[in-house]
Amino acid sequence: MAESIINSRGIVEDHEGDNEDTDDSNLQVELNVFRAQWMSELKPNSGSNGGNRGLSSRAADLRRKQELAREEKARELFLKAVEEEENGAVYEAIKYYRRAMQIVPDIEFKINYSRSPDPDGGNENDMDGEIEDLLAYFHQQLTLQDNSLKICVPEMEMTQMHISALPPEVLIYIFRWVVSSDLDLRALEQLSLVCRGFYICARDPEIWRSACLRVWGRSCTKLVPFNSWRDMFLERPRVRFDGVYISKTAYIRQGEESLDGFYRAWHQVEYYRYLRFFPDGQVMMLTTPEDPLVTVPRLRSRNTRVESIMCGHYRLSQDTDNQTKVFVVVSKRKEEVSERSYSIGLGLIDVGRYLHI
Repeated sequence: MAESIINSRGIVEDHEGDNEDTDDSNLQVELNVFRAQWMSELKPNSGSNGGNRGLSSRAADLRRKQELAREEKARELFLKAVEEEENGAVYEAIKYYRRAMQIVPDIEFKINYSRSPDPDGGNENDMDGEIEDLLAYFHQQLTLQDNSLKICVPEMEMTQMHISALPPEVLIYIFRWVVSSDLDLRALEQLSLVCRGFYICARDPEIWRSACLRVWGRSCTKLVPFNSWRDMFLERPRVRFDGVYISKTAYIRQGEESLDGFYRAWHQVEYYRYLRFFPDGQVMMLTTPEDPLVTVPRLRSRNTRVESIMCGHYRLSQDTDNQTKVFVVVSKRKEEVSERSYSIGLGLIDVGRYLHI
């Protein structure tokens, strides 16, 4: 509706045209604002790029989490299959293997089979320091007790001659017989637990030097970089003579199909390989399905009567990368068997606090 106003001169002025101009200008302003907003939305800016990058990173994180979850599930199934296989449940193991490989086909190569660190292995340096201090402390205590340096004193009065009456040289000679040609250093360590004097005698450098010469020969004439001959014997890679190395092999093979074709048997094959090393370079090897509880006692002596055993020799070799290898050559003992020898290459590693396994 038009609006009329009477001015001071009495002339009636019509403002309808002015109102239309104002409406047009407001509409133009709104149109310009809309166009500006529209253009700003069409033009990429830093804020929109950041938002896009944020969405992409969140999507990548989600995919990564899903992939890790799938690998973890496949890993659990694969380890469950390994456990079932070790327990003899072949069919259950095959089921878990199949499920794991359906999730991640190469899960077998992504599993870390490394052993957990041994809790006792972290304080080896502290233990070595304690042993050195203990040896010096025992020397000091025996010197303060008696100027004649008796190895030990009787715990109670005796009518017979006590071993403490023997001079240290004779006791060390007896300790050499304890070690014997079999290099039974484990028995020597047990003997050192009797008393302080026996502990000192068991640390005699000549005993450990003789043991090192028996194991490595002329290649151990220098003590460097070890602090003592005992440290060399314990830390330098070598084979062990106080037991039997056992390797278990197991695999699954398919049997023949049943007559109706709906059933196929699975056979789990297991056998053990035993290696027994001797200080003079001789070695015995036996491959048999018999349990270690039955076989190990029969390998304590070289004169074993096991028919299928193979005998031979071994040698230690150190490569350029300081990795010690063990080369074994064995053959049948029976004369009627055709002359044939087997060569085996082995490596020495450390497992937790057990060295050179």
